Amino acid sequence: MAIIASNAKRTKTNRKSEAANKSQRSSLKTSLRSFNSAIESGDKEKAEILFNQSNSLLDKSITSNIHHKNYVARKKSDLSLKLNSLK
Repeated sequence: MAIIASNAKRTKTNRKSEAANKSQRSSLKTSLRSFNSAIESGDKEKAEILFNQSNSLLDKSITSNIHHKNYVARKKSDLSLKLNSLK
């Protein structure tokens, strides 16, 4: 138990932000997995839709300070390479 009030408040706010970040990270991972499965199956239309969705979620993760901009840039580059290899 935190003795200082500010520590107790930080613990409380950290728990709230961890829950929100966990949800956002989970949806991003699901989107990336779906994109990869569409690439493996060779479904071009589905892959393009999931590519746009994944890019959107990656950009949102930057603004929410969940992921670093370099991580997002690397992921977006990987996704575009995979999509272009399908064409």
